[in-house]
Amino acid sequence: MGRKPDHFRSPLVDHFRAHGYRLRFGETTVALASEFGFCYGVDRAVERALNTRRRFPDRRIWITGEIIHNARVNRKLREMGVLFLPENDPEPGRRYASLRPEDVVLIPAFGVPAPDLTHLRSAGCELIDTTCGSVLNVWKRVRQYARDGFTSVIHGKAEHEETAATCSQVREESSTGRFLVIRNFGEAERIASMIETGSTAGFHPRFDRSSSPGFEPERDLERIGLANQTTMLETESREIEKTLRRAIAHRYGEEELPNRFRAFATICSATEDRQRAVRDLIRDGVDMVLIVGGYNSSNTGHLVKIASHDTPAYHIESAECIRDAESIVAKELGGEARVTRDWLPQGPVVIGVTGGASTPDSLVGGVIARVLRLRGETPPAEPSAGGE
Repeated sequence: MGRKPDHFRSPLVDHFRAHGYRLRFGETTVALASEFGFCYGVDRAVERALNTRRRFPDRRIWITGEIIHNARVNRKLREMGVLFLPENDPEPGRRYASLRPEDVVLIPAFGVPAPDLTHLRSAGCELIDTTCGSVLNVWKRVRQYARDGFTSVIHGKAEHEETAATCSQVREESSTGRFLVIRNFGEAERIASMIETGSTAGFHPRFDRSSSPGFEPERDLERIGLANQTTMLETESREIEKTLRRAIAHRYGEEELPNRFRAFATICSATEDRQRAVRDLIRDGVDMVLIVGGYNSSNTGHLVKIASHDTPAYHIESAECIRDAESIVAKELGGEARVTRDWLPQGPVVIGVTGGASTPDSLVGGVIARVLRLRGETPPAEPSAGGE
């Protein structure tokens, strides 16, 4: 992994790392999570995108979607002249109609659906593929499921770029391959009940948009293999696995499990590390947690979910969301961003801080600096107010 570009680094964050991640400034203690921010896959994707602009200074460079779910990083690419292809047309022939053979096309860390990749290759463009290795591992797993006649049950968000690309791998491997995306434990319980009882009433239309064309639950839930979107909540994925395993055993008997049920943990290790670090942060004692990351970032949202169980948690995109000591613009769990007042306590306080896997250090450092200034403290190695 290369050195982070200067506009994504933070001297203040480096200072925290060098001093055990927890520092006191007067009555304010800031505890930084031991694992946060850019993971290896994101770091690699961003670095390759920036290097591509330097490598091809005179060629048109396109990207098929957001390189990662962070507005600042994507804005940086736009400022460097990277062009973003339209994302609202599922037909590759129309979506990529403006490409020329001499163009360069970046594939984001989430990957692209298999039909899109086939079209891009046939267009003759120079492809720079930054698909994360953990995502490729999931694709390998669901392809094996399809070859062996198992339905891929994917814990993820059907609308997420990564999960859409994973589902396409199932169909790419086999025209009869089947998939079902379940978003959460509640949906897993519904599917488990259908498996146990044999009654699939209610499957349609609830799961029509998150299952493969022609999905027949009576047939396609007889043999299932589990996989995950790599950024989902690790503890929830494990509970989903237990629930569906139990349902298959109940319906067909324990002896049939090897023939009807498979599971492979495909949660990214960096995602697990960041989730564990938030739990450690709360266990060590904080009065509140600031989680920095894109509002459309799946892994950041799960950090918020973990933190909000035990302490006030605020999901913000950058220091600019912190208006003053009385008000903050934060995204509610499962909702929209709104203004919350009286968020910053007076007197002695311990503030936990973390960032999603697509959050640069510069944004985390900007948030810490903003909070300390509001508390009347001068941060060491202080970055600019915007965190860049």
